[in-house]
Amino acid sequence: MGGLKDELLKAIWHAFTALDLDRSGKVSKSQLKVLSHNLCTVLKVPHDPVALEEHFRDDDEGPVSNQGYMPYLNKFILEKVQDNFDKIEFNRMCWTLCVKKNLTKNPLLITEDDAFKVWVIFNFLSEDKYPLIIVPEEIEYLLKKLTEAMGGGWQQEQFEHYKINFDDNKDGLSAWELIELIGNGQFSKGMDRQTVSMAINEVFNELILDVLKQGYMMKKGHKRKNWTERWFVLKPNIISYYVSEDLKDKKGDILLDENCCVESLPDKDGKKCLFLIKCFDKTFEISASDKKKKQEWIQAIHSTIHLLKLGSPPPHKEARQRRKELRRKLLAEQEELERQMKELQAANENKQQELESVRKKLEEAASRAADEEKKRLQTQVELQTRFSTELEREKLIRQQMEEQVAQKSSELEQYLQRVRELEDMYLKLQEALEDERQARQDEETVRKLQARLLEEESSKRAELEKWHLAQQQAIQTTEAEKQELEQQRVLKEQALQEAMAQLEQLELERKQALEQYEGVKKKLEMATNMTKSWKDKVAHHEGLIRLIEPGSKNPHLITNWGPAAFTQAELEEREKSWKEKKTTE
Repeated sequence: MGGLKDELLKAIWHAFTALDLDRSGKVSKSQLKVLSHNLCTVLKVPHDPVALEEHFRDDDEGPVSNQGYMPYLNKFILEKVQDNFDKIEFNRMCWTLCVKKNLTKNPLLITEDDAFKVWVIFNFLSEDKYPLIIVPEEIEYLLKKLTEAMGGGWQQEQFEHYKINFDDNKDGLSAWELIELIGNGQFSKGMDRQTVSMAINEVFNELILDVLKQGYMMKKGHKRKNWTERWFVLKPNIISYYVSEDLKDKKGDILLDENCCVESLPDKDGKKCLFLIKCFDKTFEISASDKKKKQEWIQAIHSTIHLLKLGSPPPHKEARQRRKELRRKLLAEQEELERQMKELQAANENKQQELESVRKKLEEAASRAADEEKKRLQTQVELQTRFSTELEREKLIRQQMEEQVAQKSSELEQYLQRVRELEDMYLKLQEALEDERQARQDEETVRKLQARLLEEESSKRAELEKWHLAQQQAIQTTEAEKQELEQQRVLKEQALQEAMAQLEQLELERKQALEQYEGVKKKLEMATNMTKSWKDKVAHHEGLIRLIEPGSKNPHLITNWGPAAFTQAELEEREKSWKEKKTTE
């Protein structure tokens, strides 16, 4: 039922678009009411004017679009259609509404009736989408059928040339363009009008009227058993026979089903090329004109019965369905391919964008690298200039350092000279101590001698009383000298200790001076070796300046230990200490 509805909608679409005079996509309600009444009449559907009025009852009296008319058409007409109406009459009604508006005014090689048949064939072969068109594959199929029916040879090259010149903006031809293509004789050159008309009629019978085969044969009667020539028409489920091929006087039908069969019969009773059609309740004997026709009819009837057993549609409809499915499959594959191509194109565009972005980044990186290189070269030039300046400055500082080192070396020599003088003084102090010890020994000897003398004096007291006073004075004088010597000894010991302390201090200072000299020498070597980095040179240079300082400009003091051995404050402190010790003694 769905296939029948689709076929009916195609013809009704032509009628609707023909009523759309200004091509706005809408038709007046009064025209749609008339169209609906005519459709109900030809489709043998009960007409319900009340439902029609109810459907179109609206305050808006304007025209109705195709989408607005479809609900009524489906509900009240198409859903009620049965397969008991005259398809030719239905198509004639729709054709009558649209032919005057759309059929070309140019002279055609075909009649209007042939144009009507081509229009019906177009509806059968067209795609199931609107606006209706017939694709090049179906055009080729139809032209091949017509050429075969006219007994001509198919010109594939001519059709390929036609396809090349086909408008790329169109997917196919409309019904009126197809009629003009067939009517102008482009693919039927050398054929007369009658031949073209017969070919159109044959293709129309096959595709539209489902005529699988037709022709004159002899049929044996059931009652009188006589043989009569009849025009037989084979359809998918019936064989009708008429008095003549004009189909005006129908004599009977042979109903076919899956239980029927066809058999070949031997020649008998003077009849040749016999075959038998067995049905459920009747048997028909038929005689073909020759063996070829006999075999063709047997094969056609056998194929029809086989299709009935399988429940398959007629071959031309099945072939059309296969072609549509193939086109849908190819279209789906093409759409899938286009989708993949779009995805690939999108991916390619994304990749191009990424490459463009990478290229821009590379250009920016190259630009930055060039700028950085330029800055680096500029910095390098500046650093070279700076390094040259620093190198000259380093050379100058080195010269100054060498001069300072020479000066420090001279001062060190002077310091070492003073140390040597202190060592000599130390030796002299040791000799003085030795002399003092010798003096003490001499004093002890004198004391012993005095003791002996005192003993002698005691023994001779009596004798030496007169010398007592002188002796007492001598003793007092000796005691005073003794005390003075003791004081001198103490002072000498103190001086010796202070000299030892000063010697130790000088020794410590000498070691520090040597360490300082070694540090200055090492820093000088480091300043000489590390001239590659100006920063290190500056750091070492600043360190050297901090470590090696010029001597004090104050006037130097000269003591018995040498020049600049003690400061004024140290001498004052030492003098104060000596005076305190002397006072204490």
